[in-house]
Amino acid sequence: MAVSASTDTESWYSRRLSQIYDTLDADSDGLSTEEAENRRSEHGPNRLPKAKAVTVWQIFLRQFKNPLIYILAIAAIVSFAIGEETDAGFIAAVLLVNALVGGIQEWRAERSSQALQQLIRTRATVIRDGETRDIDGEDVVPGDVVLLESGYRVPADIRLVSTHSLEIDESALTGESAPVLKNEEWTGDDRAPLGDRRNMAYAGTVVNRGRGRGVVVETGTDTVVGRLAEDVTAVEGGQPPLVMRMERFTRIVGVVVLVAAAITALLGIFVQQYDAVEMFLFAVALAVSAIPEGLPVGITVALGVASRRMAKVGVIVRRLVAVEGLGSCTMIASDKTGTLTANELTVKQVQLPEGSTFEVTGEGYAPEGNVLQDGHPPKPDLADELSRLARASVLCNEGRLSRRNDEWTWRGDPTDIALLALGRKLGWSRQSALDAHPQTDEIPFEPEQRYAATFHRKNDETRVFVKGAPERVLEMCTDASEGEFSRPALQQQANEMAHNGYRVLAVAEGTVETDGGMEQPPSEPTELTFLGFLGLIDPLRSGAAEAIAAAQQAGITVTMITGDHPETALAIARNLGLAESADEVTTGAELMDASQEKLEEILEKTLVFARVSPDQKLKIVEAARGMGHYVAVTGDGVNDAPALRQANIGIAMGKMGTDVARDAAELVISDDNFATIVAGIEQGRIAFDNIRKVIFLLISTGAGEVALVLLSLAAGLPLPLVPVQILWLNLVTNGIQDVALAFEPKEGDVLNRPPRSPDERIFNRIMIERTLVAALVIGVIGFGTFVWLLDQGLSEAAVRNHLLLLIVLFQMINIGNARSETTSLFKLSPFRSPILLTGTITAFLVHLGAMYFPPAQAVLGTAPVGLEQWLILGGIALTIAIAIELHKLSWKARYPPRSGTEEQAPSNTHEEEA
Repeated sequence: MAVSASTDTESWYSRRLSQIYDTLDADSDGLSTEEAENRRSEHGPNRLPKAKAVTVWQIFLRQFKNPLIYILAIAAIVSFAIGEETDAGFIAAVLLVNALVGGIQEWRAERSSQALQQLIRTRATVIRDGETRDIDGEDVVPGDVVLLESGYRVPADIRLVSTHSLEIDESALTGESAPVLKNEEWTGDDRAPLGDRRNMAYAGTVVNRGRGRGVVVETGTDTVVGRLAEDVTAVEGGQPPLVMRMERFTRIVGVVVLVAAAITALLGIFVQQYDAVEMFLFAVALAVSAIPEGLPVGITVALGVASRRMAKVGVIVRRLVAVEGLGSCTMIASDKTGTLTANELTVKQVQLPEGSTFEVTGEGYAPEGNVLQDGHPPKPDLADELSRLARASVLCNEGRLSRRNDEWTWRGDPTDIALLALGRKLGWSRQSALDAHPQTDEIPFEPEQRYAATFHRKNDETRVFVKGAPERVLEMCTDASEGEFSRPALQQQANEMAHNGYRVLAVAEGTVETDGGMEQPPSEPTELTFLGFLGLIDPLRSGAAEAIAAAQQAGITVTMITGDHPETALAIARNLGLAESADEVTTGAELMDASQEKLEEILEKTLVFARVSPDQKLKIVEAARGMGHYVAVTGDGVNDAPALRQANIGIAMGKMGTDVARDAAELVISDDNFATIVAGIEQGRIAFDNIRKVIFLLISTGAGEVALVLLSLAAGLPLPLVPVQILWLNLVTNGIQDVALAFEPKEGDVLNRPPRSPDERIFNRIMIERTLVAALVIGVIGFGTFVWLLDQGLSEAAVRNHLLLLIVLFQMINIGNARSETTSLFKLSPFRSPILLTGTITAFLVHLGAMYFPPAQAVLGTAPVGLEQWLILGGIALTIAIAIELHKLSWKARYPPRSGTEEQAPSNTHEEEA
């Protein structure tokens, strides 16, 4: 009989087992093979929704979704319609090159991202036809009885029927770093948060230790992880600032070009008495030529260069526009577990009974580090005490930690592995300890007893080693009277460690009486000797604190959002410099019914959020965007996916992250390190700086050409350049150089300045002034040269040839001006950027070749010129360097840079933006 999925999927944990079996039409003996096949046909495979693989053609066509591309496409169509096939061909070639460059880059990034998604086929152990069977996880159906063991990945949402020391890592769903101890007898109301549902095991989580048995209640998209995956596709991501800026910029360019074309046509008709149809066609051609056709290629190359640079520091870019978006972010909402921390429980503090405290260095399960007191190795007597503690920790243990192929491997409960790592730091491996103390019996950990014990034979006596909750272990120890080592004093020590965010374990040992002839379970140990407390915590990733400090120095707000306990979150936040007191931590309970306005108020004063659910994380991101922040969200779990998609920039962890998280993100961090994000932000800022340089070079030259034409027509002179010559300047000579400019290295410390406002336009004040100065020099000086050459009696064709060469020389010098908005051209070595030097020389040689190559001469109207003309035109072209140098000096006088950050002066001046 088929079963209908319950519509109330949130209440499985609050129902009685008998109700669940009735709803699922199942029982504790499992399903028959026939019934399982019927249910699979009805519910489909137990598979998560996955984004469709992007094809090469989709990536290629995506490159044309750009406002400037639309204008160029229209321009190409108009050019072809009016018979300017050469112009139309040039523009079409530009569009094709841009699509190929961007498409190849994004395809490579997509392949890199897919390579990270190493899908592990989930297996499941179920009861079918009364027998235990191992099946593919996709074949699990509602009503199946599933058996869970240590190391298994939970294949579906399961209501537990029985458990034995079952601990499950749910960090991918909840963000809670500590494993959850399951208990089939737990009951809760309908409002119990996901992390507190002790009688449930959820798809995608991992069994750390113990065993369990349960009935499948949801599969595929109906599971908690499946619903989160579907939510991701329903959330629209934020628009990158580069796209927003380019849309505004394109509108402005379109209006300016149309106005310039109209003025040109009117001047030609009413001043020069040209034929109206002829001037209309010329105005259209001028408009086509004045558009910076090389800009899409230049921007794409700049983003592609930054993308490759990001890949070298560990950032895989799935969307090119996300490169600049990362550099624009004003807030990073970071997950804690696996991003800021290592997601590997580690013993970081040891306290001996007499009060000595030791710090343990090293992070994660790899046993690399030391145990130090005030930065020094322990004294001999204390070293002996530590050795006893380490021996007990590795003997009372079920984990495995070994070295294979020069790498550390482990299996088992995170706590056990952490204790094994501590043991090796103090000279004890589990195997060496067992060789000296063979194990004879054990008391496994049970939730009710809150301790574990193992029994070992040594010199004709039985030694017992115990670990567990401090209050429970202390009850078994001999009280050291009313002195400072009394139970109340020791319990106070444990409480203080817990308050500091540690998960505290107590360790003890003793000798027990045994009767070799009796085969009975061992009794609870008593009269033990207390050995000390161990403080465990999920440690910070190496460099995380420094990376956050660097981000804050760069003017970026960093918030930590986690599903962990508030005290644990506060302990981590203290080490990261994000919070100092509990008042600075906001919990999910406080966000439960908060309005948008209330959330914005909280974000103004809170940087740490604990016990936060996925939907609350989503609301936090929405509130931050509502405040005007450009938000980058980091995460590795399925619980992070909706927020990753809602963010302006989603950053997923590639090493330990889930496929759902990676699919939702624009960027993937290959090493899961927060510090890599900051390195990516630096590259994003460099990319935007280079895009501004490319835009300045193209717009200043194009505006100068338009000014030259307008001045000539207003003066009643012939056209100084024909459209094909202007197109040659924009696409070929300038086009080669602007692509080379995209490779420019960074200027100074780009992180030592605040982020740009998402509303900041590309043309801020310095950009406007600098573009006007360059355009006026090209236009006015070019017009004066045009008049002078005509007065020399040269033909119009010869004058245009000379003028075309002059503007090529202007471009060569202006590219040096474009390398920095504040640093002098003469302070920047040309060898600092070999690609730019090569590109500039290449552009010059290409035009030089066009002056001597007959087919190019026929198309462009070019011809060789004499040495005297070369010297004169070269001297005239230097005027643009003098003009820009004077403007840089004027800018510095009006807006002095901060000490030591000369290159960043324009970044601090966003007022009076166009």
